[in-house]
Amino acid sequence: MGEVTKIRPSGPKAAEMQRSGSDLERRFPVALALYAVLAVLVWFTLDGGKVFVLGKWVELRWIPLLILGGLALRTVLARQADRIRRGGEEGGRTTPKSL
Repeated sequence: MGEVTKIRPSGPKAAEMQRSGSDLERRFPVALALYAVLAVLVWFTLDGGKVFVLGKWVELRWIPLLILGGLALRTVLARQADRIRRGGEEGGRTTPKSL
């Protein structure tokens, strides 16, 4: 009754959960580059049409750019959270030393 058994997930989801930090670090610039490519494609392929949003006219191309920007921000924040988590597991310092 005193022993605790850890259950380890198996299958494709387990492989994603056990990715090394270097693998995620390698994928990060690729992800941001792909977001930039998509943003350029949106800018040059959508015309200058306007839609009515919250009482103002907004160019149609700004809507998908805003969505892509949100996804890029989420990617950056996920990378930072992973760095903090790995720093805590390795016994490293996660906050700067105060003077």
